[in-house]
Amino acid sequence: MSTNPDASGTDSFAASRELFDTMVSFCAGGEAAGLNHAEMEIRLSVDGRKVLRQLLQDHLDLRCEREARVPGVVDAAGVARGAVEAGHDRSLVTVFGEVTVTRMAYRRWGHANLHPADAALNLPAERHSHGLRAAAAVEATRGSFDDATEAIERETGTRVGKHQVEDLTARAAIDVDAFCETRKAPPGEAGDVLVITCDGKGVVMRPDALRPATAQAAATATPKLGTRLSKGEKRGRKRMAEVASVCDTTPVVRCVTDILPANDDEAAKVKRGPTAANKWPTASVVDNARSVIASAFDEAERRDPGHDRTWVALVDGANHQIDVINAQAAARQVEVTIVT
Repeated sequence: MSTNPDASGTDSFAASRELFDTMVSFCAGGEAAGLNHAEMEIRLSVDGRKVLRQLLQDHLDLRCEREARVPGVVDAAGVARGAVEAGHDRSLVTVFGEVTVTRMAYRRWGHANLHPADAALNLPAERHSHGLRAAAAVEATRGSFDDATEAIERETGTRVGKHQVEDLTARAAIDVDAFCETRKAPPGEAGDVLVITCDGKGVVMRPDALRPATAQAAATATPKLGTRLSKGEKRGRKRMAEVASVCDTTPVVRCVTDILPANDDEAAKVKRGPTAANKWPTASVVDNARSVIASAFDEAERRDPGHDRTWVALVDGANHQIDVINAQAAARQVEVTIVT
């Protein structure tokens, strides 16, 4: 294998090469010949992560060696850092494992150290990398935080505590609103229908997360069983999450045979129904239905400020949601057809 020495004549990635050569030797040896493919997958997955972690560590060490002093370093308040000290370490837990980042610290008595290399690497404030933060955000949407913790360890080999997964998910969530602001749907065509939909879903909550009225009902409720809730017994333990969305759709005129074709000939000529475009969803378990539906009307007015298009609201028949929609329509002086 060829080497790539740096200017000093040493190979900065010697440790990575040694680990890789060890993997190659193992694959060519007798021990590997006695393993089946599943056992080889497990072995190479573990050893491969070690190689990748070492590659990242060698790269970070090389950046440390090449780091040059930056003149005129000042903080956000304009306070200069005149003293520079090399060899300051910090830990970074990545999708490959834990590594150490060594860099220069720019110092001033009575002030926190500054590390320009941290900004160049875009390092997070916490120990866990952005890759792990992304993994936590993805896995947390699929189930419980316990399940997310297990999934992250299974996929990356890195053990992240449950509370750390919760924190990483929360940090990822703070960017959602700003992200959505950069991806606003364009105004729809003049002939398109503007559709607002809303629905509610009861979510079982911890006692300390219930709204005051629900918490009072839960405190006075008497369970049928002493150790657990009986089937269907969830009164006073849920908080209503409100979901709403806005979309554009082009009307499609259809007849009965398009919906219920009587034979194969009619089925072959079926006209497809309208499809939703430029979807904008929102949801909250904190804000009530009035606030969530109002935000949907805000988005609808952004798309059609002159109220020139046809507005339709789709609901499942909940009287409270219908009342809120009618109130919003009256306040904004827009005609909304409600379909239940």
